[in-house]
Formats: sequence, structure tokens, C-alpha cells
Amino acid sequence: MSVAADDEVLLRLRVPARAERLKEIRGAVGEAARRCGCGTEAVQEVVIAVDEACQNIIRHAYGKKTDGEIVVEIRRHGDTITVDLRDFAETVDPGKIKPRDLDDLRPGGLGTHFMAEVMDSVEYLAPPRGKGNLLRMVKRIS
Repeated sequence: MSVAADDEVLLRLRVPARAERLKEIRGAVGEAARRCGCGTEAVQEVVIAVDEACQNIIRHAYGKKTDGEIVVEIRRHGDTITVDLRDFAETVDPGKIKPRDLDDLRPGGLGTHFMAEVMDSVEYLAPPRGKGNLLRMVKRIS
């Protein structure tokens, strides 16, 4: 995860990829978003997007594996906040990650839709050193 010289690193967190750690991640992400000047609505949107992405990492990237990790890094650059989420699971083809059709009413499957709706940019990047997955989400501070 590259950091520009004028980026302010707000959070670096490495945690086991387990559902019981999501509360800790949400709290740390919310605090970082507040610290950089995001308003209440923007803080909630960043927290929702990160929570959804982390749930996807736990459920889909790692699946039944219990030894996975998630690295969360949040940076401020000017009037934007950038969130990088890295896992070390098998690399996934980003072209296969698509939200479910909104007309298909049933539980689950809307995380990627929510992430795209609340963030200004959501992109899957090549992970450093070629292993795992790297998701970058950007939001304008408001």
C-alpha cells in the first residue's frame, strides 16, 4: 500500500479475519474518519463500507480458513480519505466481484452495492508482492 509524501496516515490496523473483530475495526475506522474531519453521515458511510468489505473478506476470501488476516490502512490526502483493505487469501478476479441485482429480493449479497453507493471510488488493485487482494475505497471528506 503506497503512501504519498503528503498523505496523513490516520490508521494502520492488522487483525485476524474473524467476525468477532469487526466491532474493533468499525470503532477504529469511525475514529479515524472523525479525526480527519468527516461529518456524521460520512463517518457512518465509511464505517458501513469498510464493515461490508471486511465481512466479504472473512466470508468469501478466507471462507473456512481461520488463520487469515486483514490489514486496514486509512490515509487523508487533501479533501479525501482513502481506505485500503488487504487480505492474504487466494487472489480473486475483480471482474467476478459484482453486486447482486437489486430486484433479486433476498438476504445478503448487497455489500458491494452499498460500498459503491456510499464511497466516491471503489477499486480492486493488484496486491503488493502479488499475493492476496487489495481493495481501495476513496471518499471526499464532508
